[in-house]
Amino acid sequence: MSFKLDRGLFKYDFIDYHAVLCVPVDADIKDIRKRYLKIARRLHPDICVAQSDAEKQLAGELLSKLVNPAYEKLSREKNRTEYIVVLSQMGKRLVQESASMELSTDVAKQLASAPNYDHIYKNAIAKIAETQYDSLQKVQQIIALVSELNLVYIMRSAGKLSTASPLVAQSNIHTTSTVHKAPAPPPSPPTQKEDSAVLQYIRRAQELMATNQLTQARVELQDALKLEPNNSRCHSLIGVVYLKQNLTTTAKVHFDRALQLDPKDQLALEGKRKIEQITGHKPSSAKHTATPNTGGKQPDKSGEGGLFGGLFGGKKK
Repeated sequence: MSFKLDRGLFKYDFIDYHAVLCVPVDADIKDIRKRYLKIARRLHPDICVAQSDAEKQLAGELLSKLVNPAYEKLSREKNRTEYIVVLSQMGKRLVQESASMELSTDVAKQLASAPNYDHIYKNAIAKIAETQYDSLQKVQQIIALVSELNLVYIMRSAGKLSTASPLVAQSNIHTTSTVHKAPAPPPSPPTQKEDSAVLQYIRRAQELMATNQLTQARVELQDALKLEPNNSRCHSLIGVVYLKQNLTTTAKVHFDRALQLDPKDQLALEGKRKIEQITGHKPSSAKHTATPNTGGKQPDKSGEGGLFGGLFGGKKK
């Protein structure tokens, strides 16, 4: 069984592990472990109290496909720290999209406008956690609800979501308070604004890739592709990210797309050569391929050899 979640942070192709465990996004490792053990006791096939075989199977799949991966991600300090960084970056970016965002639950709408949002958020999470896995058929709905709360919370925590925000207007909360000063930007062609944003995403992604922060880099490039789906540079860079994460099939999809858009995209060409080396399929032409025993005789004619070396070479892991 596959679990499809399309509300809250899941809507943005982000796996909300905090929502799966129903813990606040700032929960420490001790609280995360305590919560995980409680859920595991509820779902483990050896002690599950489910009445039917179908329910027992569902419990096992919830544990193996959602709960265990969430705990594995959040219980390791390095992984959790990187994950929180990505959440913080998402919160700042999503504030800019709040005008088109809709909240589907009353508690999320209340959280969007309440001045004491931190208290309301943590109380709501604790309350939901009490019964999150009681009805296995409703677990996905509850996870989606929690993720919507997490979405609002990280936006509020970004320090840019006020009671005059468009998000609150979407929540049917009437307010006559003075709008915080937000002068309209000078008019400019949409393409220029879009290009500028895409270039910023690309620059940030390249900086993150240089320090091997691949998850954050992928988020930046995914956001860039939402603005400009036919940007060959974005496709080739995200292909590199997937390749470095050993996701060769997904990497090849993006390299192929980059080459459809720009047949001379050197980064995509190099990426496909790397995949051919990994999978054992030799390219039809060895014109640009230097074997390991040649001593690197053939230089990169694209003029971007340093970039290729930085993105594809270097230390693993």
